[in-house]
Amino acid sequence: MRAGDPLRRWDQPPLSRLADAVTRPGDGPARPRVLTTVALLSCAAVLLTAVWAGDDRPTGDRTVGEVTRVGVAHGGSIPGYLRAAAADLAALPPAAPAAGDGTYALVSLSSYLTPQGAAAILGDVPVAAVLGRVPLADRQTEIVRIPAQRVPADVVAGMAEVAARKEREAADYRARSAALAGGGQAERELRQVYDSGAEVSAAEAAAYRSGCACLYAAVVRAEPVALRRLAARPGVRAVDPAPEVTRLDRTVFTPPLPEQREVARPPADAGLAGAATGEGDRGTPPTPPVGETSEPAPEVTDSSPVRTGPASGGIPPPTPPTSADAAAGGTGAPAG
Repeated sequence: MRAGDPLRRWDQPPLSRLADAVTRPGDGPARPRVLTTVALLSCAAVLLTAVWAGDDRPTGDRTVGEVTRVGVAHGGSIPGYLRAAAADLAALPPAAPAAGDGTYALVSLSSYLTPQGAAAILGDVPVAAVLGRVPLADRQTEIVRIPAQRVPADVVAGMAEVAARKEREAADYRARSAALAGGGQAERELRQVYDSGAEVSAAEAAAYRSGCACLYAAVVRAEPVALRRLAARPGVRAVDPAPEVTRLDRTVFTPPLPEQREVARPPADAGLAGAATGEGDRGTPPTPPVGETSEPAPEVTDSSPVRTGPASGGIPPPTPPTSADAAAGGTGAPAG
């Protein structure tokens, strides 16, 4: 007996009954019922296969659009933030949950430092990025975030990129100002906005070219023990641990500025006071939150500063084309 004979004999009775039901004469509706059943079963099998194949696709990143914020909120209490950061740092376990990876933390500095000064304070703690701005008196300047694993070398290179972008912004502001031929109030106010933007951008470019004392915070990643040692160093204002952070490109850091003591709120931009309230009225224009950034968090630098437009509402100032896209991506906001 061949190996296939038992299988053929095992399959024969049900197949024979099915064949008899289809071909047996005189049974009337038996043949249509069987054909209908077979057709329905075939359709169901096809549908199940299609559904199974449709579900067999890669799952997308479900965290898209989610942004983690670390730092002090706009209008928040600076002393309260410093106390909370110290408490969170003290509460960290002896070691990071993932051994060897460390915990991300936002380091706020007591004063603005040069790249070399920041390197001296941060020491051997691994750095992921630094944050800075040109501290011009009574002017809103852009908060920039520069990736930097090697401090000060990467910071100096990043500052040069920011300086080049700022020079392009200044030229664009000047061109827009020169293109305004009208002499009405709306045109005069808008021209003041552009002239102020050109002045600030040019000053920022010169400062970054010189390796200015513009750095006031850093993002580091280290074990809790190293973070506590860093918090005790002179010149460090706070170390705010952020164990919830896993991706820097979806994290916004808002450290307090060194000059802020009570509330996280930028001062008015004196160069735009007249344009914001109309000629003859030197009121205070509305200002955006300090350090607030849009999503995703920046790579090399934050976006161009958003300057207050004319109060007349006649011609809103367009955003200059030179933005974070021209400097390897990123977002941000002006600060006082």
